[in-house]
Amino acid sequence: MASQPDARQGGTSLLKVAAITAVLIGFVLASLRLLPGSPFASDATAQWGGSPAQEQSGGPTEQIQPTPSPSPTLEPLPFAANDLTSLGIDSWYAWSVLDRRTGEIIGSENMAETNTTASMIKSWIVADYLRRTVEAGRTPTETELADATKIIRDSDNALTQEFYNNLGGSVTIERLLSRCELTDSNVSEDGGWSRTELSPRDTARLGECIADGTAAGPEWTDWLLEEMRLVRGTGDFGIRKAFPSAVSETIAIKNGWVDRTREQENHVNCLAIGDTWTMGLMLRYPVAQGYQYGMDNCQKITEALLTEPL
Repeated sequence: MASQPDARQGGTSLLKVAAITAVLIGFVLASLRLLPGSPFASDATAQWGGSPAQEQSGGPTEQIQPTPSPSPTLEPLPFAANDLTSLGIDSWYAWSVLDRRTGEIIGSENMAETNTTASMIKSWIVADYLRRTVEAGRTPTETELADATKIIRDSDNALTQEFYNNLGGSVTIERLLSRCELTDSNVSEDGGWSRTELSPRDTARLGECIADGTAAGPEWTDWLLEEMRLVRGTGDFGIRKAFPSAVSETIAIKNGWVDRTREQENHVNCLAIGDTWTMGLMLRYPVAQGYQYGMDNCQKITEALLTEPL
């Protein structure tokens, strides 16, 4: 007689299969909890490549900010507002220095007082002539440039008057006051160029106005500055003579000197333009003392203001 299948044995086999399947499913789920990025992953599981701060807080990594570079320190100018009483100059004088990098101005307490410019104003007259020639749509002729050279280097008065007249007379000085933003100065009462009233502070501003191209315009500024470096003869005195020759030859100047018969005074004025500075210095004293007194004192005052005296 054939035997019947064992029902209990079949039931036991099914239970074993179910148990094994449950164990496998549990193992897979447990593995998924350990896998980063899995939807079953535990919040307590360490994130791969994460920092300790991230593991503890779950927040973003703190960005380290770079330390900003310190601003470069400007090299000091070669001038200081020194006490000049020991020079023993008993007449009127005033001075001013402008830092071309910052616009800062230092000077004597009376640096806003004015003096008549004499030939110093020729630097502006030539600058205005060159700029306006370009603005009129033409290039200065060789003759005009030769005349401008004589005005700057040799202080030619007759040619200066021609330029001044062509520029409209005192109208050019009005342009100077507005274009160079002068605050202390005035057109002369007689309408002439020689008696233009400038202060040492505005003289330093005029120097910057020339140096930065505002006065002569971008096409002729370098030319004008080079002409001012080549001033010669009687007009080569004052501020730049206080510097060593290697420095002096790089400084552009235009000076003025005149004896005022009506006032019985000599007026001596100095304008200088360096790489990082401009300077205006003016003297007024009895006519009997002559030009040389003012010319020498222009240099002497500059020497006394230098931070490293010669």
